[in-house]
Amino acid sequence: MVKKVIQVPVDEELLVALDQTSRKQNKARAELIRKACRRYLEQVESEELDQLYQQGYERLPEESRTGEAQIAMAGEILPEESW
Repeated sequence: MVKKVIQVPVDEELLVALDQTSRKQNKARAELIRKACRRYLEQVESEELDQLYQQGYERLPEESRTGEAQIAMAGEILPEESW
């Protein structure tokens, strides 16, 4: 994969913490930044999916009978579990 070089201004405190972690983990600073960016993007995507899921239930809520049936089933199944 072709990588592009970018410039990102950071404050001194963040840079020091990043460099310390980089040394501790024996990884390049850029690798840590890429990993942090990926995690952030995954988090944003997850939050967006959660929001879409919630909006879907607000538009088409479950019938109360469905929830009641799920609770009844869980009450029968969970006591049998060994954990």
